[in-house]
Amino acid sequence: MFQQFNIRSPSPILPRPVKGLVQLITRDQWLPVTQELSFRKFIEQSDLLEELKYDFNEKAELRHTETHKPFVFNYYKNVLERNSKRYQALGHLLEQYIYELLEKVCKLQKVYIPPEADKEPRSFFFVSERALTSHHSALLVLLQDRGVFRAGQWSQQAVIHHGLQHGSQIPCIQMALQAHYDVIVLNPNDNFVDLQTEKEWKGLLTQNVESPSRKMVQTESFLSLQQSLQCIPKRCSNTPEEHMAYIWDYFISKAEGKDVAFLVHGYGGLVFMDLLVRRKWEVMSKVYAVALIDSEHHVGHQLGSDIQLLAWIKHHCREWVTSPKPLDKPAATVLKKEFPTVSAGTEEHNLAPSSSLQSIFKYFRKSLKAKAAINFSRVPIVTRSSTKRKQSA
Repeated sequence: MFQQFNIRSPSPILPRPVKGLVQLITRDQWLPVTQELSFRKFIEQSDLLEELKYDFNEKAELRHTETHKPFVFNYYKNVLERNSKRYQALGHLLEQYIYELLEKVCKLQKVYIPPEADKEPRSFFFVSERALTSHHSALLVLLQDRGVFRAGQWSQQAVIHHGLQHGSQIPCIQMALQAHYDVIVLNPNDNFVDLQTEKEWKGLLTQNVESPSRKMVQTESFLSLQQSLQCIPKRCSNTPEEHMAYIWDYFISKAEGKDVAFLVHGYGGLVFMDLLVRRKWEVMSKVYAVALIDSEHHVGHQLGSDIQLLAWIKHHCREWVTSPKPLDKPAATVLKKEFPTVSAGTEEHNLAPSSSLQSIFKYFRKSLKAKAAINFSRVPIVTRSSTKRKQSA
């Protein structure tokens, strides 16, 4: 059985430091080894069993189950369209698999938005058990780059070619939970439903109980998928910006007693700055630190000359950028001088989150400790003389 994680532990004033990232990304600690939760199970339930003979090994790397080699895109020799459809199918299966890992391994709960719209297409996000109810604990919000990948992924390409410990958000979530943070995992790229594609996915993911001829027809149908125009936007999640604003308004902003930190990657940086402008005073009062990774934000275009916002980001934001320099070495550029910028320790955009993870958690803890010290210094000290004056009054 996979390891059980206890996220009911008491929340101290400051999250505990986490030592040894390597200990958190080994398979036997956070990647389930049971057949019920193996990636192979998802492939076996699809109609691509022959085309996708892959599973994750003991290092959480995607490997061929027979040759043990990495994923090969050119399965159908030089037939780009069929290979692309096969790659899309793999991505969809990985999406569903990581959703299951978030729920069954990380013990996160899926929350649909808007909650009342149960008869229409809607998006969802994930939260730790007491993220929206417990008080006096830090809350970490994960916001990824734009693309085909969904909640729980920093990069689908990194998952496929470098493994779950680099492409998924699971190591980050585990570090947060073990350090006694509550967690919210956003799903900003889940914006619409393509009716034709959804129909094909459902056919693809049926149990293997049909006849071989039936499976062949379904596979050929899947491989001949054409771009569909039957797209239905998901209310309150039409865009990453709308998804973020909705969850802030109806969930994060209502969580009292929370010190909130954001960890954002790529386009997620632009989305956060959009939220900062839209909900200026709420965000400035509730968020104590923002870690941006290779961000696509633009301070000049988004924040303009707002002196208060510029001063806030200078003291509450820090960015890790792709660079040939070692991790944490200053890496400011002419275009980015608005807040401290350091190297992510890699030149690959897709690997920047995993490369800078330890450094980011140190930054969060240091920032929260500084915030707690400021709050403590503002608490009035009761003396005998002040007590007497109050009583005589």
